[in-house]
Amino acid sequence: MTLILTFLGKGGTGRTTVAIAAAKQLAEQGQRVLLLTQDAGPAFGLLLGAEVGSAPQPVSENLQAVQLHSTTLLEQNWERLKQFEAKYLRDPFFKAVYGQELSLLPGLDDALALNAIREFDGSGEYDVIVHDGSGDQATLRLWGTPEGIDWYFRRFKAVLQSSQFYRSISPFIQPVTGAILSSGNATDLWDQPATQEVNTLVNRGKALVTDPMRLRAYVVTTADESAIATGRYLWSAAQQIGLTVAGALLNQADSAGAAESAFSPLPVNALPTKSDRWQPLMAALPPLTAPVDVPAPMTVDVAAQTVKLFFPAFDKKQVKLTQYGPEVTVEAGDQRRNLTLPPELKGRSVTGAKFQLGYLIITFG
Repeated sequence: MTLILTFLGKGGTGRTTVAIAAAKQLAEQGQRVLLLTQDAGPAFGLLLGAEVGSAPQPVSENLQAVQLHSTTLLEQNWERLKQFEAKYLRDPFFKAVYGQELSLLPGLDDALALNAIREFDGSGEYDVIVHDGSGDQATLRLWGTPEGIDWYFRRFKAVLQSSQFYRSISPFIQPVTGAILSSGNATDLWDQPATQEVNTLVNRGKALVTDPMRLRAYVVTTADESAIATGRYLWSAAQQIGLTVAGALLNQADSAGAAESAFSPLPVNALPTKSDRWQPLMAALPPLTAPVDVPAPMTVDVAAQTVKLFFPAFDKKQVKLTQYGPEVTVEAGDQRRNLTLPPELKGRSVTGAKFQLGYLIITFG
């Protein structure tokens, strides 16, 4: 089982340096490590001291590195999409469009990066993947993608299926579906193998994000006031997507005192300024793969009919709770999350909500 590490923090706090040190530390401990960066420029290779390409390349014993190039990923994934449609459709319609023709739309690079990480994760070749991303809201939206896709699919499916229009045309959909699909299968559109395959991938992605033994984040900051404030904000915003933040790393510091109170109850480790040698920085890192003991982003108490969401750096003015029909939506950190509730609470009405000691506590009737 692969563990993915990602780093959050304000630009200029040394996230990339810390990511490289983490990869080196884990490789020295005998872990099979892939160091993956979304920075396509030359700075990453210069800092690492090795040539890095668009495919994993050995850097040292147990350590490989890869630099994601969105144009390359787009071409590769377009060919896979065409293979996917050829597998399920009688007459594929993307076959005359080539990946080399396509432009990168805003946000597509993160979607391509997420898929690349998924494939490296599923390869079984690595014990740890160290992800060097932008470390800001874009990184959080990247990891929140599976939850968002799942909501859109579930919600629009429910709305469509309950509509009079869908009920009116459903007797005609199955024959048309059978004519389009290569299998000739005339069952409901939502029960097709292609749909089920996509659902499986999305559910795996959701499970990964909320499991700290599969994915965890660390906040990288300096003693600078704005860096600490940004780190705290990103810590709370990570909770919004269910991503566990396992600790804070105070870079370029002799002690953790400047950040301990700001990030309590997270463990805070002070990291020295990087010198010509990586070893002091590597030695100062916490045990990055050990089980974590930090507040969970979301806890459910079915007996008490409550859900608790941990937003340590937000106050009640920064959190908005709404319920439309069966969906309970929480807005915080410039992100919106539709809560996935257990069957016992699903569809129940919210009867109360309060913000207490960093927790949004929601009560259901």
